[in-house]
Amino acid sequence: MKKKVWASSPLLYVISGVMFIMAGASWFWNRTIFYVEFIAAAASVVFILVATRRFRSYVGEALKSTQTIFYGDEYRVMQDFAIPIVVVGKAGDIVWFNNSFWNTVCGKNECRGENISKFIYPQTIQKIIEQNGVDVAVNKRRFTVYGIETAESSVLYFIDNTYYKNLEAAYRETHPAIALVTFDNREEIARCCSNSEDTRIASQVEEALIQWSQHMGGFLKKMSSGRYIIFTDERHVRQEMERRFPILDTIRSIHAGEHLTATISIGISRNALTLKDADAWARSALDMALGRGGDQVVVKQGDDTYEFFGGLSKGVEKHDKVRTRVFAATISDDIKQSDTVLIMGHKYADLDCMGASVGMWNVASKMLKRPAYIVVDRSRCLAMPLISMVQAKYPQEKIFITEQEAEAKVTPKTTLIVTDTHSPDFVESVSLLNQISRVIVIDHHRLMVRKIENALVFYHEPYASSASEMVTELIQYIGDKFITEAESQALLAGITLDTKNFVLKTGVRTFEAAAYLRRNNADTVQVKRLFSDSIEAYKEKYRIVSNAQVYGDLAIAATENEFPDIRISAAQAADELLSIQGVNASFVIFPTDNVINISARSLGEVNVQLIMEAMGGGGHLTMAGTQLENVTVKEAAEMLLSAIKKVTEPSGTAATRN
Repeated sequence: MKKKVWASSPLLYVISGVMFIMAGASWFWNRTIFYVEFIAAAASVVFILVATRRFRSYVGEALKSTQTIFYGDEYRVMQDFAIPIVVVGKAGDIVWFNNSFWNTVCGKNECRGENISKFIYPQTIQKIIEQNGVDVAVNKRRFTVYGIETAESSVLYFIDNTYYKNLEAAYRETHPAIALVTFDNREEIARCCSNSEDTRIASQVEEALIQWSQHMGGFLKKMSSGRYIIFTDERHVRQEMERRFPILDTIRSIHAGEHLTATISIGISRNALTLKDADAWARSALDMALGRGGDQVVVKQGDDTYEFFGGLSKGVEKHDKVRTRVFAATISDDIKQSDTVLIMGHKYADLDCMGASVGMWNVASKMLKRPAYIVVDRSRCLAMPLISMVQAKYPQEKIFITEQEAEAKVTPKTTLIVTDTHSPDFVESVSLLNQISRVIVIDHHRLMVRKIENALVFYHEPYASSASEMVTELIQYIGDKFITEAESQALLAGITLDTKNFVLKTGVRTFEAAAYLRRNNADTVQVKRLFSDSIEAYKEKYRIVSNAQVYGDLAIAATENEFPDIRISAAQAADELLSIQGVNASFVIFPTDNVINISARSLGEVNVQLIMEAMGGGGHLTMAGTQLENVTVKEAAEMLLSAIKKVTEPSGTAATRN
């Protein structure tokens, strides 16, 4: 409408008059120019008269249409009505408003001819009418806008609810929040340090937490040794989320010796309706933080809504084996109550998954004397040499069965053991998981938000090197007199795979498990042969490595060739890239079955789990992966670079480092 107002402005008449004067002056200089200027001046007058008439008609129609809503005296009193009202033309331009609109919305400035979007953006008139009111902000005031559509215009009503909106915001800002804090490696520091040093470190950690709670506008209470509770509010939690919880760095700067630093895990509830819910959410968030390796903050603000901060450390190995003994006894009792035991791992089962499954088959079948079977899809298994080795040891027994064969064996007393995964999305058979109510989960991957619920036993140990290590420890408590060379080699192969030949994520318990398997006749030469590749796969592996690009300390390789052993070759290529000088993390992108896969590896300085989680995947700090549908290899590479930037930028590249 600004154009329409301009067309009706008296200034245009002045301009037309000036054009006539200039034309008259040209008469004495050049007759041709005179005629051109005279015709242009006359045309401008005609244009102004037509535009003015159309503008008056436009405004008249809009106001007449409004009068069909406001009858008689109602139309006149609207001018002094307390609620701001504005009449908007079809083009969105303001043609009329009352005094209240002029005072509160326009700010006592002339706004006729302005587009209404200036006051309702990003909303639209159509949305206001369809939704029967929307919230908008004009300067520092908050309005709920309602609208009525007429034949030639729209009438909008601005209800000023600034006071109530501010009141609501104040309520939300001061909504109580609970934070549960645990000193992750309290026991390890006490074990490694002298009494005086242990006391000093514990005091420094507690003092840092007290200062942080005061900064959060709350207070801290000590629940037990190494466990605290902090009461604060929503505003301070949000501010800390924006700062990405620097308390983690503060605690991590407290050193206990040359190589050991203090770390904490925090679970925070947000927007819970009651204090009871807030406490439950905080406990759930803390369990999630500990299940992901500690040294991080997890904020829960809904049934399945979590946000993660930190998670930079490799995790501290737990030396206490009491927990393992308790789980061993529980698992043993549950298997004894079963009439059939089915065991399965994740899709595309690798040596760790299959090694752990073979170990649990030995527990159920040989030690506890229950019919047991391993469910596996051989067409997509990455551990076929291991399957062949075990089957050759027991030629008369049917150990490995298909999903269809397993479903035929399901009874109400069947127990399903899931190894090397805890996600219902990654198991070998989702159908089998849904059919069986008695489920035991054994996994070492960092905890994911979506996990198998209502399991009889959820044995989750993120500090373990592999699922095979966990099963090896269980075997020692349940009974090991029936374990043979084949099972020992299968378990040792699983440990070897996930530790990259005992280089990554190895602790004292890892070597103890390996030593136990070696004592039970595990042949390291035979284990090495389980890792053998075909000459074609070997060539493809180094073809992938040769095409890699290095970005800082990250190496990214991609291939568009799909061949039978591509998963194995891609994983091995990712491992090989870590041997390049200056490379701390590697990513290999490859296609399989119309899906683009990314295999990620790290030496521990870069948390590839966070990067893969940003792309919908998961895994460990040093080993992770994801699958992407409906994208090309090139698009997957761009998405990967974007995810790396997203994860590393919020607090600098240190966001994914120790």
